[in-house]
Amino acid sequence: MQPKTQKETDKQLRDAVLQQIEWKPEIVSKHISANAEDGAVTLTGFVHSYFEKFAAEEAAKSVYGVRALANDIEVKPATTRTDPEIAHDIVDALRININVPDDRIKVGVRDGFVTVDGTVDWRFQRDAAESCLRSISGVRAVTNSIEVMPKASASQVKAKIDDALRRSAEVDARRISVSAEGSTVTLQGNVHSWFEKEAAERAAWAAPGVSKIVDHIAIVP
Repeated sequence: MQPKTQKETDKQLRDAVLQQIEWKPEIVSKHISANAEDGAVTLTGFVHSYFEKFAAEEAAKSVYGVRALANDIEVKPATTRTDPEIAHDIVDALRININVPDDRIKVGVRDGFVTVDGTVDWRFQRDAAESCLRSISGVRAVTNSIEVMPKASASQVKAKIDDALRRSAEVDARRISVSAEGSTVTLQGNVHSWFEKEAAERAAWAAPGVSKIVDHIAIVP
């Protein structure tokens, strides 16, 4: 049996990504395309909501063999909304989310492009704020500039992340090394899938005091 050529492998990965996107019921657009080259996938086309764009990205990341991803999908809202209308909905969404300290976050909207900044104590609060924006009608893209303020020493951060990785059933901690300098954490090593890579990042972000993660983990299927 002849070994597969890189072109054949790329085509199989592209097809798998498109099938996974089609499998997701929350993605209704039929105008999404994909290209794969040596494990690097690029998504193009358009959708009607930022939520759909994010869902397509998550679907692609979940496919075995995807090592890098560029999401160039354009958001074309089905209905036209003014920036003040979008901003009003965002403020309401942030206010009612118990995970978001909305009094410490500022929002800017221009032509549907949203910028949020401010400070929070935990990464999950930063993520929760961005998550609020995905389902707001009219949002075309989000720039999340919210900063996580450090509250622990580098040695404490490293110890907590090491422990979290060892506890995780999703990550082989033996293949990942952790270093910390100030509130910045660096992850190195290799994993088998994007899912495992993100699981390692989530474990690191859960440590108190982490404001930045430099992820040098390689995906080796």
